[in-house]
Amino acid sequence: MKKQVIEAEIELLTAIKNADVSVLERLLHDDLLFNMPDGQTINKEFDLHSYRSGKMSIDTLEVSDQVVNVIKDSAVVCVTVSLKGNYENNPIEGTFRYIRVWKQFHDQVKVIAGSCIQLQ
Repeated sequence: MKKQVIEAEIELLTAIKNADVSVLERLLHDDLLFNMPDGQTINKEFDLHSYRSGKMSIDTLEVSDQVVNVIKDSAVVCVTVSLKGNYENNPIEGTFRYIRVWKQFHDQVKVIAGSCIQLQ
C-alpha cells in the first residue's frame, strides 16, 4: 500500500499543479474534510470548485521531506510543499507542511482528511 500511496501523492500534486479536476475528483473522497492554514475547514466540492472556476492556480510546486506511515487500510502522509500561485487574484507563495490521510477503497486509495500550515 505504501507504494500505491506514494504514486497517488504524485498524481494528486500533479493534478493540483495542473488544475486537473477529473483526477482530483477521483482521488478525493466525497466526505473529505481539509483544514486550511487560516483555520477554515473545506470539503471536496469547495476544493474542486476552486480549480474549476479558475480561482486557484498554481505556478510552481516543489515537494520535500515526505513521510508515509501505513496503518492497516489507511496511510498518513506528511510532506513539505513549496508553492507559488494565486487564489482569487491574491498571490500565494510559501512553504507549507501538509498532513493527508489516505484510505483504501477496493482497489483505489482516496484522501479522506488533511490539513496544512504555513512554515516560517
